[in-house]
Amino acid sequence: MLQLPKPPQPQKVLVSLEEAYELCRQITQKYSKTFYLGTLLMPPEKRRAIWAIYVWCRRTDELVDGPQAQYTTPETLKQWEDHLNALFSGHPLDDEDVALVDTLERFPVEISPFRDMIAGQQMDLYRSRYETFEELKLYCYRVAGTVGLMSNAVIGIEKDQVIPPWEQNQPKYIPQEEAIALGIANQLTNILRDVGEDAQRGRIYLPLEDLERFNYTQEDLFKGVIDDRWRDLMRFEIQRARQYYKDAERGIRVLSRDCRWPVWTALMLYQGILNGIEANDYDVFSKRAFVATPKKMLYLPVAWLRAQVL
Repeated sequence: MLQLPKPPQPQKVLVSLEEAYELCRQITQKYSKTFYLGTLLMPPEKRRAIWAIYVWCRRTDELVDGPQAQYTTPETLKQWEDHLNALFSGHPLDDEDVALVDTLERFPVEISPFRDMIAGQQMDLYRSRYETFEELKLYCYRVAGTVGLMSNAVIGIEKDQVIPPWEQNQPKYIPQEEAIALGIANQLTNILRDVGEDAQRGRIYLPLEDLERFNYTQEDLFKGVIDDRWRDLMRFEIQRARQYYKDAERGIRVLSRDCRWPVWTALMLYQGILNGIEANDYDVFSKRAFVATPKKMLYLPVAWLRAQVL
C-alpha cells in the first residue's frame, strides 16, 4: 500500500491562539503604554490584530536596538525576512507568530510594509548619521510609516463614505499617505525625545544640515549643550513633526467609524510628548518627556469629540 508522506512537523509545540493574543497584549501593554491605551478603544478583533502587528514590529526593532543588537548582522536580518515569508505562507514559528498568522488570515495585510521595515533596520546597521531630512524621511518611513500602512489594513475605511456624483465611479479613497505621515510624525517624536539616549550610543538622527543651519555642532550635542541655538533647533524640528501630525489628521475622517476615536487618541497622546519636551525647556539629555496619566485621561473626551465632528 502506498504510504503518503507525512506533513512537516513543527519544531516545537506552540501556544493556543488565545494564549498567543494574550501574550501580544501583555507585550504591548508593557512596552508601549500610550499606544496600548489607544488600542483599548478599538473593537476586540481589531485591537488584537494591532497587538499582533505591534509585537512583530517590536521584535524587528529589537534586532538592532535590543539587548542582543551587537550580534545582529545583515545575515540576521535576512533570516528574519525568511521568517516573515513563512508567516505569510501561514506557518507560525514562534508563539507570537500564532497571533500574527491569524491576523493575516482575517485582514488584507500586504507583506511589502513588513519588508520595508526590515530594510529600515538594515539602515541602522551601517548608518549613525543623516545628512539631510530627505535621507531621514526615508528611514522614518521604513521604521514607522510602514506601521501606518499595516494598521490601515486592520482599521479599514468607512463603507458609507459620502461621495459626490462626479466621483461615483472612482475607487474609494484610502488614506495611505496620511497613514505614512502619522508614522513619520511618531518617529520624529521618538527621535526628538530620545536625542540623549541615542547620543550615548553614538547616534545622531537629527539631520546634520539642520545642526549646521542653527550653528550647533555634533560635539555640542554629545556634550548635551542646551542654549539658544539648541532651543531654536528643537523648535524647528518640533514644528516639522507637528506638520506631519496635521497632514495625518486629514485621513482620519475616512477611516472606519469604530476606529476614529482610538486613532485620534493615539495621535493626540503621542503628539503630547512634543509638549512635554517644550515643558522641559528642550532638555532631552537628562529628562525624558512623557504624557502623565491624568493628562492622558483628559485627552480622551477631546479625541472622542474630534472623532464625531472632524
